[in-house]
Amino acid sequence: MYDKHAYEPFAVTVDLAVFTVRAGRLWILLVERGAEPFAGWWALPGGFLRPDESAEAAARRELAEETGFAEVAGLHLEQVRTYSEPDRDPRMRVVSVAFAALVPGAPEPAGGGDAARAAWVPFGEQGPLAFDHDRILADAHDRIGGELERTGLATEFCEPEFTLGELRRVYEAVWGTGLDPANFRRKVLATPGFVTPVDGARLTGGRGKPAALYRAGGAATLHPPLLRPTEGRRS
Repeated sequence: MYDKHAYEPFAVTVDLAVFTVRAGRLWILLVERGAEPFAGWWALPGGFLRPDESAEAAARRELAEETGFAEVAGLHLEQVRTYSEPDRDPRMRVVSVAFAALVPGAPEPAGGGDAARAAWVPFGEQGPLAFDHDRILADAHDRIGGELERTGLATEFCEPEFTLGELRRVYEAVWGTGLDPANFRRKVLATPGFVTPVDGARLTGGRGKPAALYRAGGAATLHPPLLRPTEGRRS
């Protein structure tokens, strides 16, 4: 017979690797912990599951609290993996379900819970993070970078209507490498269902002729995949 008292209780949390692209760079949302353990350290936003919610519901709740978005249902959110090492939290046994989230047009972070403050930090410049969040962030970044090759995920970083130049800068920011504009344009437009032109719409301003606007095309996977360059990668 099952005896629930025979097992030591443990907590379940969600941790969020929240990415955005702005000014041609990849940014990550971090919170400064205001309480022990790791008081004063930067960490990924997250929190404990409530008794009446799923892990995804908790992740969307935390995402709304930390970003200030009133509506997060339309934002891309996907589970990365579960982290269950017994000593990952000095307070007690804590199992974390980690998610990656993509936010276009990043708002100013709100910060919540036991966070002293929240901020967007350039990816790669965040320094050591609390708990095992360095590993979570690296895993989330690897997952997003791989999905950009196989799916139209890059459009989730963009506003509903975007130029191919804006889309290219997403790839460059996530992959950390420059891409040839003409070659990128050719590959994107030759991939069925990747993007759809917005009839008659063009982005004006700046030098040169106005740029055509596109929307996400709705393809679940890209055929052929848009593979990242193997040479010339920036650090």
